[in-house]
Amino acid sequence: MNRPEGAALHATAARRRLVVGAHVLLTVASVTSWNFVVFGERQEWALVATLALLLPWCFATGVLNSATRGLLELRGRVLDERQLAERDRARARAHRLTSGLLLVAALGVGAVGWFGGVQVEGAVAPVLVTVLAAHWLMPLWVAGLMVQDEPDDGLDEVGALG
Repeated sequence: MNRPEGAALHATAARRRLVVGAHVLLTVASVTSWNFVVFGERQEWALVATLALLLPWCFATGVLNSATRGLLELRGRVLDERQLAERDRARARAHRLTSGLLLVAALGVGAVGWFGGVQVEGAVAPVLVTVLAAHWLMPLWVAGLMVQDEPDDGLDEVGALG
């Protein structure tokens, strides 16, 4: 996670926002296609789509883990106080966002059943899978957006040599 080769992918806040956005879109597409595999009728194309999305999703996850320097993956005993506080802030914000998402999902399923006259039993499982994925990944997305740019050391290549 601390290798410098991939640092250019997340060196600026704009690039990190782009990677987080791409990861969210890949997750939405993956979860949607997975829901079609498990709960839908046209399972063949959805399975192919799920498998095709897996590699880019893993790459984007790796970039986010590198941007956060493994903040959410490392054990607490290897993090310093600043990193522990940063991880706690990211988790707390992600928890608040996920709570709102759960509320929207519950209200949405209830509204479809109440106003749409649709039996919601078939919609509950895909909604739960979707919310579970968001709950699982929200801390990573929030941490990726909260990461600060690395401080500039103030030396250019000429200054370092001379």
